[in-house]
Amino acid sequence: MVSASLFFGTIIGVPLGILLVVTRKGHILENQIIFSIINPIVNIFRSIPFIILLVAIIPFTRFIVGTSIGTTAAIVPLVLHIGPYMSRLVENSLLEVEEGIIEAAKAMGATTFQIIFRFLIPEAFPSLILSLTTVTIGLIGATAMAGAIGGGGLGDLAITYGYQRFSTITIIVTVVLLVIIVQGIQSLGNVLERKIRRV
Repeated sequence: MVSASLFFGTIIGVPLGILLVVTRKGHILENQIIFSIINPIVNIFRSIPFIILLVAIIPFTRFIVGTSIGTTAAIVPLVLHIGPYMSRLVENSLLEVEEGIIEAAKAMGATTFQIIFRFLIPEAFPSLILSLTTVTIGLIGATAMAGAIGGGGLGDLAITYGYQRFSTITIIVTVVLLVIIVQGIQSLGNVLERKIRRV
């Protein structure tokens, strides 16, 4: 669930994040129409709590994957939840890049495509790694909630074998496992960010 949702969420979130940056006022592809369309859409999806989104798009989920229960069904709302969230983090990371770098790229005659993929993204890459780490951790928390619709994973385990069967030990073990996974991912993200920043 996490890997599939992260993959499809990245396909949606990264281009949206780039568009949010380059189409804003004063940037390389300034376009108020595109920005004013994408910005509120991202805000709307980000403002909906995942558990509500999970239930609200059941007909859409059923249309896409043919079912509204199980791991496959959980991926659809997870992607729609994590894509806009990732786009904001990507936007923040890219906005950290100094304007002087972009101006230097323009002075060298770089095209818009080259500015984005050879200057903007490489400069923001360490920050993007941390953003991806944050997204992955948020996704793990969301997949735990997906257990409410029988989405599988640790959330389903905690609800089915812990909460419904009054097994406190199962819930504790699930929480401990989630903490270990989150700490591992955060540590890995921090290490990668430090190594890339030194390079």
